[in-house]
Amino acid sequence: MNETEGPSSTSQPVTEEAAVPDRRRSRTARNQFVIFFNFLFTIAVLAVIGIGGLIWYSLEVFDRPSDRSRPTLFAVEPGTGLSTIANNLAERGLISDAQVFKIATRAYGLDGSLKAGEYEIPPQASMRDILQMMQRGDVLEYRVTVPEGWTTHQALARIESNDALSGDMPEETPAEGSLIADTIVFQRGLARQTLVEDMQQRQSELVQRIWAERDEELPIETVEEFVTLASIVEKETGVPEERPEVAAVFINRLRQGMRLQSDPTIIYGLFGGEGKPADRPIYRSDITKETPYNTYVINGLPPGPIATPGRDALEAVAHPAETDALYFVADGTGGHAFAATLEEHNANVRAWRELEADRGIPTEERGPVQGDDPVPGE
Repeated sequence: MNETEGPSSTSQPVTEEAAVPDRRRSRTARNQFVIFFNFLFTIAVLAVIGIGGLIWYSLEVFDRPSDRSRPTLFAVEPGTGLSTIANNLAERGLISDAQVFKIATRAYGLDGSLKAGEYEIPPQASMRDILQMMQRGDVLEYRVTVPEGWTTHQALARIESNDALSGDMPEETPAEGSLIADTIVFQRGLARQTLVEDMQQRQSELVQRIWAERDEELPIETVEEFVTLASIVEKETGVPEERPEVAAVFINRLRQGMRLQSDPTIIYGLFGGEGKPADRPIYRSDITKETPYNTYVINGLPPGPIATPGRDALEAVAHPAETDALYFVADGTGGHAFAATLEEHNANVRAWRELEADRGIPTEERGPVQGDDPVPGE
């Protein structure tokens, strides 16, 4: 019995002793895993805290108003990359951290979307404000105005003197009346050549469109004649409502073979595109000055426009008023008195001459009027 139980009792302790090392190894492995996991967790927490802190700092800097008290001009040249823009902003003191600006721009997916141009950065603008301005393209806009009735010479002088434009003037001077009369809005750096070409193109399109819709049987054969007469109408009156009637007077005169007798053509013939000096009146003796443009001495239209006609003047020539009027003279109010007969016109002229006398205008400085005949040697 004892011999039978001996091996059994002997084997049991052996089994227990063999199991003890396995439990110790498992416990050790678990401890190592926990330590490693805690390490990773700690690193992750620190990373989250660090990243969160960095994000908080970046957002705080990104939205922080600047301490500038005045607007500042800042230019972004075409083709400039994000890094250059950010660095230039930082160098100018417009942002405090170029890296934050670059990171935010890329985070918002705006890298490559910033518009070139000249910006006026307002006082206290944050990086976000600046980024939004450049993303929208809120660039400064400049204007150059060419009024109706200006000559090409005057228009080109204004374009050349505008400092916001760049480059040289066109080598070939545009024809009189070929530049559109308008206010042109542009961004700094626009080439003068480009601006002039655009003005020519727009005027050509305007003229062609109105010419194509003109009334039938006008005594005008070419587009150039059309623009020429429109330029005379433009210079004769500054009252928009009068232009169709002024145009009708000249149309009626052309139909009857009468000379146009337009004072502005005298001036252009004498002084060209530079215009009459402000202190130089038109004398009655100027009627006899023989120039290609003086419609007191030439028949029909002059050889070309005398100024830039606007849309209203072009429309007036294309669709003149229905009237028998052949004459008009200033009425003293800025407008004109119209007449169909010379007798009626002479009465209007007498009223105008009396008004000139009342205003103290010397006789020799009283300008010519329609109906005055040029007398050689006058």
